[in-house]
Amino acid sequence: MNPPIKLSSPDTREFWEVPVLFEDAHLLALDKPAGLLASPDRFSPVRPSLMGLLHQAVAAGKPWVAQRGLTYLSNTHRLDADTTGVFLLAKSKTVLVKLADLFGSRKPLQQYLALVHGSPAENQFQINAKLAAQPDAAGLVRVDPRQGKRAETRFAVVKRFTDQTLLRCELITNRPHQIRAHLLNAGLRVVGDALYGGKPLWLSRLKRDYRLKPGREERPLVARTALHAEQLALPHPVTGEQLAITAPLPKDLRVAVKYLREFSAAHRAA
Repeated sequence: MNPPIKLSSPDTREFWEVPVLFEDAHLLALDKPAGLLASPDRFSPVRPSLMGLLHQAVAAGKPWVAQRGLTYLSNTHRLDADTTGVFLLAKSKTVLVKLADLFGSRKPLQQYLALVHGSPAENQFQINAKLAAQPDAAGLVRVDPRQGKRAETRFAVVKRFTDQTLLRCELITNRPHQIRAHLLNAGLRVVGDALYGGKPLWLSRLKRDYRLKPGREERPLVARTALHAEQLALPHPVTGEQLAITAPLPKDLRVAVKYLREFSAAHRAA
């Protein structure tokens, strides 16, 4: 397994070790950390982004860049800042064009894991509801049958707990905030998703005999949007070989699921 790629932002004095999930002569797949923008945000130009840091590293010829002989990296898909998981990059413009064609044809299978408040009635369900921008909230979307664009997501229950559910989500289309907006429309809010009404997950709400040491302040188990890009499956843009790139659950979601299993009275297999 390749060592993680080390990135840093002198402006914010932040540092990241980004795991490599897959790499060959044409592709590089990284495990994007939570809280890091995928691409630069024109509304927050100082805020670091994964693509911005990668481009800076390529231009500076950082050791990990020189070892790979890299002169180019670009992405064809996006992940929200809080979303973790598989983030695929092309190492040349030629491969980028081929990847863009694949994503345009909807051939890649994109699977996510979402921890949500509430419990769906069925173990498997599908939402086909058009999405459009919310007129009174920049960047947010809502179900809009008249003016929205086609959006379709499949869901399957992975595990039910007392007040939360772990869901696997498969994108049929790929609209901004699609999973979050579809779940909200179904009465399910993603844990930690403040934009769509999701609340943090607290251990004190799960563990009856929870005690905090004097002088300490409780931190939520999950404070960010609990959404993880678990797997990206697609034909290789050069060789045609079928690829399935998987990212393990990040630490905060692993810990959350562990405590939910331990302290949730209703946990059971789907």
